[in-house]
Amino acid sequence: MSSDNRAGSISKSVQKHAGRAKERILQNLGKADRTTDDILNLYISNFNKQHASAQRLSKEFKNYVSCARAMQAASKSLMDTLTEMYEQNWAGCEQLPVKTQVLEMVWDDFCHKLNDQVGVPIATYLSQFPEIRNKIAKRGRKLVDYDKCRHNLQALQQPSRKREEMKIGKAKERLDEARKLYEVINNELHDELPALYDSRISFLVTNLQTMFTSENQFHHENAKIYNQLTELVENLALENQKGKYRTRKPGSPLILKNEGDTRPYEEIEFRKSRVSNGEILSSNTLPRTEHKMREINLTVSQTNAMNADSSMDQLRMPVKSEKDYEPVEMNDTLDSKDSNKLDELYDIPVGATTTDLPAGVLYRVRATYKYTGEDVDELCFEIGDIIRVVEYDDPEEQEEGWLMGIKESTGEKGLFPANFTRPI
Repeated sequence: MSSDNRAGSISKSVQKHAGRAKERILQNLGKADRTTDDILNLYISNFNKQHASAQRLSKEFKNYVSCARAMQAASKSLMDTLTEMYEQNWAGCEQLPVKTQVLEMVWDDFCHKLNDQVGVPIATYLSQFPEIRNKIAKRGRKLVDYDKCRHNLQALQQPSRKREEMKIGKAKERLDEARKLYEVINNELHDELPALYDSRISFLVTNLQTMFTSENQFHHENAKIYNQLTELVENLALENQKGKYRTRKPGSPLILKNEGDTRPYEEIEFRKSRVSNGEILSSNTLPRTEHKMREINLTVSQTNAMNADSSMDQLRMPVKSEKDYEPVEMNDTLDSKDSNKLDELYDIPVGATTTDLPAGVLYRVRATYKYTGEDVDELCFEIGDIIRVVEYDDPEEQEEGWLMGIKESTGEKGLFPANFTRPI
């Protein structure tokens, strides 16, 4: 193209833009009318809303996929850490790495489906809008050209002006050309805009079905893996409750809990211990069967021996079996110290409230551990149950470390270990 032709083309373009700018100013000032198409204006309004919604959907979906990828990475890091912490001798240690790998595959498949089956269609759907928007802008320019040509012809046809037929003829030709260009693109938009707007429903249905199906499948497979992991950990907890993984001193026996026993291992071990340094442990920590086997034989020394050494007032004898046991008769030979020890079985513990209680109730206690009775005369209770402590029907049946009580919730009566409760 020669320099003259290039200069002429630039000059023509400048004149066209200047003419459009002048026409828009006149229309905005109300000094020139403009051609309107109310139906197309409605289509364009719908188009703008649809485009804005599509852009927002695309933005939020990309953010969702990004978060899913981040969650995938976080899940992998967490499971890798748990796998490293899970010791080799623990139950199911060989299964944890396998479950971790399967979980990673489920996450990866889910993220790929989101990107390929939902993200790509959204991008394709969104790519239609720039082309249509350019066509709407072009239609606006052609409309201004058409209005400008129309106004030029009207000015030449004013009665006050001298008619110049040649100019009027050229103005009519330019007007016809401008009308054709405007009407062609205007008609195209009348077809394309409603079709694009109606496609929003089928687009959403297809993509949401794909997305929700992928989500459902992902969570279903995820749930199966986590159910299996839950079973794995429950097996570990069960074996741990049985004492399999407890750290013990060399040579110490393995103590297993009975099924349903919720007491701490420290409590069980202490209760199972029988003799320490030749002395029987505190009666509050001994099981009831050992209370039945244990009696204290009080012997009153002679007067001269008592004067010689007051520490010999009471002797602790070896544990007797039930058949060898002979109850000690309460007589005048027992001093006040021995009598107080027997009375301590009915002492009110520190912290117990003795006021505003029903008749016959010594005080009340709350269960701190669950207890399942081993004999028919023993009381069963759960943690938190309230028990009213009462006197034994037969004082001779009093067992040290055991109390007689009535459970408030059911009215059941029976024996129970004192160290499974605390006074209230």
